[in-house]
Amino acid sequence: MTYGLYPLMGLFFVYSFAGWVLETAQAAVVQKRFVNRGFLNMPLCPIYGIVSVSFALFLPELADTWFFLFLGGMILSSFVELVSGKILEAIFHRKWWDYSGQKFQFEGYVCLKYSAIWGLFGVLCMKLLNPVLLRLGGLCPPLVGKLVLWILTFLFAADFITSAAAVTQMKLRLGRMEELGEGLGQITDRLGNALTRRIQHRMVRAYPNLQVDKLLEEVKARREVEAGPKVFAQGCGFYKLTLFFFIGAFLGDIIETIFCFVTSGVLMSRSSVVYGPFSIVWGLGAVLLTAILYRWRDKSDRYIFLVGTVLGGAYEYVCSVFTELVFGTVFWDYSHIPFNLGGRINLLYCFFWGIAAVAWLKGVYPRLSDLIEKIPVRTGTILTWILVVFMVFNMIVSSLAMARYVERNTVAQPSTTALSQLLDERFPDQRMERIYPNAKIVEK
Repeated sequence: MTYGLYPLMGLFFVYSFAGWVLETAQAAVVQKRFVNRGFLNMPLCPIYGIVSVSFALFLPELADTWFFLFLGGMILSSFVELVSGKILEAIFHRKWWDYSGQKFQFEGYVCLKYSAIWGLFGVLCMKLLNPVLLRLGGLCPPLVGKLVLWILTFLFAADFITSAAAVTQMKLRLGRMEELGEGLGQITDRLGNALTRRIQHRMVRAYPNLQVDKLLEEVKARREVEAGPKVFAQGCGFYKLTLFFFIGAFLGDIIETIFCFVTSGVLMSRSSVVYGPFSIVWGLGAVLLTAILYRWRDKSDRYIFLVGTVLGGAYEYVCSVFTELVFGTVFWDYSHIPFNLGGRINLLYCFFWGIAAVAWLKGVYPRLSDLIEKIPVRTGTILTWILVVFMVFNMIVSSLAMARYVERNTVAQPSTTALSQLLDERFPDQRMERIYPNAKIVEK
């Protein structure tokens, strides 16, 4: 079963609402009162919608085997929960949910019990709920359905921006008030007079981690750090992770090239982009492993290997499906390797991800981190943004060149625009096949 844009939008809102009902009901039972557990003012809990859409996009080819469908749903939902939690924590510096009290949990964002429940939910979605919901959606007149979905999308975007602004404003006001030496009582009173007090008060009630005293302690701690000596890319923030992306992308491309030459005797390009030896999958993998496992870098090699194996496998599977959906092209196929899943991942290469995680965190990361922090602040900042602009341009050109390559080889579309003529001239089939020797166009 394949899903178009509007069915995915519909599933997102239906499951987001169902998740909100579930979360709110659970909170009402525990706290003996009604509490809106959503981040938004609308009755939506987006994490449920995101996970459900991920199921619809990435799990259809596993639907024939119940066990793999359960396992895929379990791994994929855990991956989405972990990444979403990390992103929210990076933006707001707070945890929006915390499983630290549960057994077999990871960083408070994922635990075995709820991952298993997500796995069962994935089976239920793919086997029963999604087909029923799509049939019910088909009863609605197309024009009315599309109009409703776009109205909901607009309201959702406005609500998200307003809610995010409320939290950001709360933290900014706390910082300014703390500078003026106001006490906690005064701060609370003045926050109550802000235009966004309704949203802020609701969030404080729903999420204890956003309490004013804790936010104030965070502001003070951050000011103490900022008052210290300036060090470029200190800790594990944007600048260091960006440089790790480029280092990981470059090293990954070189390692894959050498590995292919040793195993097959053929020297071939393993790059993801048209300019330079950079593997985007490896670069993003380095960022992912660093951001998630940074706090656990002192854990045992066995622990890091296990987490790296699972995360790497889930990440590579998602990348494979994403590139096929977007570009209509398969960039790697492991069907000939034992213990593979749909040709997208295999057990041996998952172990390679685990080994890479250990080598990166225990050996490469500490040395590179020290070297990066020795770069002068101004030089490092300028260099990082130059690299970002270069890679954004590189990825845009690569995407256009690949789309045009697929177009030429599927529908034989002639050059009708100046852009297509330029792409045909600069990136003919011979050059594209040299850059992407393993790329296979998927027949629709």
